[in-house]
Amino acid sequence: MIEAGYPVLTYLIFFPLAAALLLAFFRTESMVRWFTLVVGLCEMMLATPLLGFRLGLPGMQFEELSPWVAHWNLNYHLGVDGISLFMVLLTILLLPLCTLCSWTYISKRVKEFHVCLLMMTAACVGVFVALDFVLFYLFWEAMLVPMYLLIAVWGGPRRRYASIKFFLYTLAGSTLLLVAIVAFYYQTGTFSIPELMNGQYSFTFQFWAFLAMALAFAIKCPMFPFHTWLPAAHVEAPAAGSVYLASVLLKMGTYGFLRFCLPLTPAASEYFAPMMIAISLASILYGGLAALGQHDMKKLIAYSSVGHMGFVTLGIFLFNARGIEGALMQMLNHGITTGALFMLVGAVYERSHSREISDNLGLGKYLPIYMGFFGLFTLSSFGFPGTNSFVGEALVLFGAFEANYWVGGIAIPGALIAAAYMLRLGLKLAWGRPTSVPGGHFWDLGVREWVYLAPLAVLVLYIGLAPGLCMKVIDPSIDKLLSDFRVRAAAIPAEARTLADHAPELPVTLAER
Repeated sequence: MIEAGYPVLTYLIFFPLAAALLLAFFRTESMVRWFTLVVGLCEMMLATPLLGFRLGLPGMQFEELSPWVAHWNLNYHLGVDGISLFMVLLTILLLPLCTLCSWTYISKRVKEFHVCLLMMTAACVGVFVALDFVLFYLFWEAMLVPMYLLIAVWGGPRRRYASIKFFLYTLAGSTLLLVAIVAFYYQTGTFSIPELMNGQYSFTFQFWAFLAMALAFAIKCPMFPFHTWLPAAHVEAPAAGSVYLASVLLKMGTYGFLRFCLPLTPAASEYFAPMMIAISLASILYGGLAALGQHDMKKLIAYSSVGHMGFVTLGIFLFNARGIEGALMQMLNHGITTGALFMLVGAVYERSHSREISDNLGLGKYLPIYMGFFGLFTLSSFGFPGTNSFVGEALVLFGAFEANYWVGGIAIPGALIAAAYMLRLGLKLAWGRPTSVPGGHFWDLGVREWVYLAPLAVLVLYIGLAPGLCMKVIDPSIDKLLSDFRVRAAAIPAEARTLADHAPELPVTLAER
């Protein structure tokens, strides 16, 4: 167990919440923005002990365990491993960056907006570090409220429709997840995720538990055909909301597949793997083709996320090291690249007051630095060699061909379509012929925009050119995940993988145990 000088994970969750309460005492919008920015920087400083994450250890580090509700065997249990570390760090990095990218974009209810950002950061960190199923669920649900408000209050003209659709879809998934949590509790009498991973479950139980969890996580990803809430939410959300949505919230679904479906329901995961791979391939192709036909930049990037997340779920359900390595790398890389693209769309919207591609043609002549950043993140988005996304997509494709040539062959066009729609967008913005000459309001990037884009650009190049450190962090955890998965899946032979009575097993009662 790794120890920091203080309970670092608890601080990372509750420091933003305490700061959100303190915002009530600030009177001016300027003070609110500066205070949130300082809180974001302090949150990054509080996270510095996580940089001492020991390489080569597959288990949890920085663990915190305290009794919570003894009667129900509930514990306040936190920890990080190679699967969750980068998502925690990315979430923390986004707080100051989103504060900066919203500096002039948000002009109404400024205090409430920054309260939502702080609450979102706390809830998202909690999701990735929770090692108790109830604690995980509480953070999972807590995230819904600030995200709903970000869309409903600071969104576009159709914000009510988009926010309600987002809320209903994710709430439906959450209900299914709650059913699975209760079922596991009645099977084992514990909510402890590490203890649940050591449990043995019949195939019938795994079958229904997998379905409930997989539907919840598939909606969150989102996978085709559960994706329809995503474009509406992205288009209507403010830039910071889109960044959190793309960079962190979508990853909760794929994180759930890795943290719960593979360890807790390994036999059912194998049983449903062909279906999950088929849906992943459909997501890759559908997301790419839908993005190709979009004229709204935000909607184009939103549909591209459906395709990118399809690569992630494909890598997970290949059940080989290359595939899962690629999936984890793609989770991180999509968060960096797509978050940056949404920031850039927000920046150009502040100038032209339009997200239509046709209204922003020929920006290269007036905004060369802007287009430089846009070009870099465009190359990254379709996995150009030397950029971060290339690492993740290439590993997933290697894993796909390792598993089955047909799977790899069907996924390849998805990568080509991604290049087509991103190059089309980049070329039109850079060299398209505008219908009118932009006025003096088309200024190039300022210092504030440099500050929030440059760190993401550095990460794009660093991970793309030197991914070795990331691999050293995630590989031990992946090896352990796959090793445990294979042993536990083999415990239920293929001939025993039948539903006992085509109905969920009645859970044993606590008294019977």
